[in-house]
Amino acid sequence: MTKTASMLKAATPPKPDLIAIVDRLGKNFATHTAEADANDTFVAENFAALRSSGLVEAGVPQALGGGGASLTELSDMLRRMAHHCSATALAFAMHTHQVAIPAWRWQHQQAKAVEPLLQRVAKERLILLSSGGADWVAGSGRAERVEGGYKITARKSFASAAPAGNLLMTMAVLSEEDEEPQVLHFGLPLSSPQVRIEPVWKALGMRGTGSHDVIIEGHFVPEAQVALRRRSGVWHPVFHVIAGIAIPLIYSVYVGVAEAARDVTVGLARKRRAEPYIQHSLGLMENELLGAQLALQHMLNVANANAPSAESVNATMQGRALATSHVLRTVDLAMETAGGAAFLRSNGLERLFRDAQGARYHPMQQGPQAAYAGAMALGLPVERIF
Repeated sequence: MTKTASMLKAATPPKPDLIAIVDRLGKNFATHTAEADANDTFVAENFAALRSSGLVEAGVPQALGGGGASLTELSDMLRRMAHHCSATALAFAMHTHQVAIPAWRWQHQQAKAVEPLLQRVAKERLILLSSGGADWVAGSGRAERVEGGYKITARKSFASAAPAGNLLMTMAVLSEEDEEPQVLHFGLPLSSPQVRIEPVWKALGMRGTGSHDVIIEGHFVPEAQVALRRRSGVWHPVFHVIAGIAIPLIYSVYVGVAEAARDVTVGLARKRRAEPYIQHSLGLMENELLGAQLALQHMLNVANANAPSAESVNATMQGRALATSHVLRTVDLAMETAGGAAFLRSNGLERLFRDAQGARYHPMQQGPQAAYAGAMALGLPVERIF
């Protein structure tokens, strides 16, 4: 090794131990988690801890001031975080994938335009919000052309971590006479006077995520700040990237929820091991959990191949469907195996059961996913199936 190469290697800081950081923070998560779940409030204290921990910028490349974590490392981080607080983990997954997507584009597509955003995340520890759950391929909201840019009017639902957010990474539909509707992508500051949060999040599970509606009433987006234009309701290559990165990170949380439910159940089952069939029920749960873990690994393998396409979307969404099925079956069996103790809030299992139900609702849900996979098998077009 040359002296120059040795110096460069020495100058690269070691990557942070994400799991160690999560476990250190997680010791204090439980108190805030229970309070947020009971009162439909955001896990604000947990997010404050995350912001000062180095995890906010973990996915930013080291060359741009971040932690340089890989997709697999980010997945492991979110899985582990879900053991401590599933609501914190899911809300943080939405920020994490909004960082990981431009980081991937910078690394693999030489997308220089994303550098300022990634550098700001690293330096200012910005929290990015996603409106993907409300938008997806069709987009939502209205963009009206005005001098120098666009006036945006929209309601963005399911904006997880809204109370802590700095930038909403979102989109709006531009419909003009005699032209096909276009979706405009842009970042929007939550500090804008034309933006407000409507606290509507009262849900079955994941109650602490603060997934409120963001209301946009005439915010101006300059032409130069539009990051992407695409056809509404049609898959675009950038969405192949988004699906391949966001979905495994989001489902890392649900696999972590299932793992946490398993751990609680084993503890409770030890008190019932003399009962008939308890080992059988526990074994079935273990099988389902392994299925969820394998489905997540499949999604990560697809993403790490770094070849986004319609085919990679199909493989990712098949993994998502399998992960969902196995996660839900795991928590079902956890409730059965633990017996009546599972029904008590004090044991924590009923909250994990409720939190796991959110796995049903992220894209692509069962109907569109099956239609996409079936069309792909038959060699039919999939560009409008989402």
